[in-house]
Amino acid sequence: MSASNDPARPKEPGHRKVPARPRVPARPAEEAPPSDLTARLKAYEGRPAATAGVGKDPVNAAMIRHWCEAMGDACPAYSGPDAIAPPAMLQVWTMGGLSGHTDRSAAYEELFGLLDGAGFTSVVATDCEQEYLRPLRPGERITFDAVIESVSERKTTKLGAGHFVTTRMDVRADGELAGTHRFRILKYAPARTEPKAARPRPVINRDNAGFWEGVRQHRLLIQRCDGCGTPRFPWLPGCHACGSPDWTAVEASGTGTVHSYVVMHHPPFPAFDPPYAVGLIELAEGVRMVSNVIGVPHDKVRIGMAVRLEFLRVDAELELPVFRAVEDGAV
Repeated sequence: MSASNDPARPKEPGHRKVPARPRVPARPAEEAPPSDLTARLKAYEGRPAATAGVGKDPVNAAMIRHWCEAMGDACPAYSGPDAIAPPAMLQVWTMGGLSGHTDRSAAYEELFGLLDGAGFTSVVATDCEQEYLRPLRPGERITFDAVIESVSERKTTKLGAGHFVTTRMDVRADGELAGTHRFRILKYAPARTEPKAARPRPVINRDNAGFWEGVRQHRLLIQRCDGCGTPRFPWLPGCHACGSPDWTAVEASGTGTVHSYVVMHHPPFPAFDPPYAVGLIELAEGVRMVSNVIGVPHDKVRIGMAVRLEFLRVDAELELPVFRAVEDGAV
């Protein structure tokens, strides 16, 4: 390979694409430049991860039955005198169980020790690929070998920065290759998260101070006009029906229904975790108020759904009235 086509060589200013010398794609943004650690990690590629592993149980009808029941798979090929194991059980016969693995190689342990020592102490499985070469049958003894197929350069993910490690396992039944299983994990250092923003404070003034004092006492107070008896919410200095400035605070029962609602997805306001449902709640007293609907997934909220009042402690200084969905409409 010529120097001009070396991916590790930075482009020179004014570089132009010409037919004889195609431009090399820029390094993806999530990749960091190769480091000494990366080189040390990649030295483990091709080394064994497990050797001469033996399945703790032969292929057997009981495990096949349990797996099919758990997966809801009623395929007739997996039962009866000529039964075979579901192909997707390929990895099952190699698992270590609660007692763990005893067949891990020294190279595998060294690789993970190196990652742990570099701060990549967390792990998450990302995906697997399987190839089935022949069916497995009850009574067959499973053996396997595994190799460290690849270790990626440092990647930045939402979980945090780390390295993807891929192992490939060759699974044999009575000595005959039956399938391969590639398993990929991410060893990462958890990303630091910023402290969650504080919930916005309500604006409290002389017109609505009584309402918020009621909330502090776990009472949902609405106004009732002394002139015409019309209930109202939100709190106002005068009646919208007759104009009277005289009113009395009345405690609402806290029961109601969802008159309308929206599900907030975007934008993700600080201190809120979308998606969440915001409902226009019609109280039994005939007034409506806006609040969160809780107790059911956001996509299960429906118009007419019965709800009842609760008080949600947001932080040490703030409680808010919210409405929990009521099963079967019973309030």
